[in-house]
Amino acid sequence: MKAIWQLDLPDVAATETFAQSFAHCAQPPLVVLLSGDLGAGKTTWARAVLRAWGWAGTVRSPTYTLLETYDATAIGPVHHLDLYRLRTPEELEDLGLADLWPTPAVWFIEWPTQGAGHLPPADLTLDWVHKTSGRQVRLMATSEMGERLLAQWAPTLKQWGAAQTCQANEESSLSE
Repeated sequence: MKAIWQLDLPDVAATETFAQSFAHCAQPPLVVLLSGDLGAGKTTWARAVLRAWGWAGTVRSPTYTLLETYDATAIGPVHHLDLYRLRTPEELEDLGLADLWPTPAVWFIEWPTQGAGHLPPADLTLDWVHKTSGRQVRLMATSEMGERLLAQWAPTLKQWGAAQTCQANEESSLSE
């Protein structure tokens, strides 16, 4: 059984605070998959994490460039992929990602199903859903590293009123 945490975030400020709490627990190497509809909060969350790690420059959505890399003061390299515009997973080979995978870094990968079979194994999945007021995020560890991260993050998640459930060991995604 995998532990799944579910949390409602009423506004952008809550999303940013949630991101900062993640930044205090996370360290490389780490692969985080970000799933959800357009505008659900994925890039807003990634931008806030980068800010918490000391990145003071511009944080662009990689929708058009597919990949943005940041050297965050507190954590080192952070690669932010947005695979929304990928037509086939094989297109990832043209980005030269094979050269980047071995270097310890944090990876935020939006629209991961677009790169199925061509991405490194994930540690954590965050599924984002629009709600009438704000958004909801569901967190699931997909590796031992992800389980350790969620265990460390659990006290903060509980303080935020996150609900924890268990699910059989199967892949899940609320939406993409």
